[in-house]
Amino acid sequence: MISNAVLATWSPRLLSVLRIVAALLFLQHGLAKLLHFPHVAMFDQLQLFSLLGLAGVIELVGSALLLIGLFTRPAAFIMSGEMAVAYFMAHGPPRVLSDPEPGRARPSSAALNRSGYG
Repeated sequence: MISNAVLATWSPRLLSVLRIVAALLFLQHGLAKLLHFPHVAMFDQLQLFSLLGLAGVIELVGSALLLIGLFTRPAAFIMSGEMAVAYFMAHGPPRVLSDPEPGRARPSSAALNRSGYG
């Protein structure tokens, strides 16, 4: 079992390592999008005022702030929001809140209509 003294000693150090590694990963993606290093062919025609351009700015500025430890909580909050949006745009279901079959009543709405609540 790990003692509380060991946890108290190593916890800040390991959190710093995690923060720095996460910042370097974001920095790599921001540099690839904005400064083309490392070169990714998909980002050759990237415009700064596009969705990917904004993501690159957030990644570059946020990772620099995380790396030096300045405004880490607001930067991490903004960057986590960016990652949530990117996840739902790339991997999420295509229609989260829309009607799965337009023009057809769903069973729940049909039951509500029959009961007089819909």
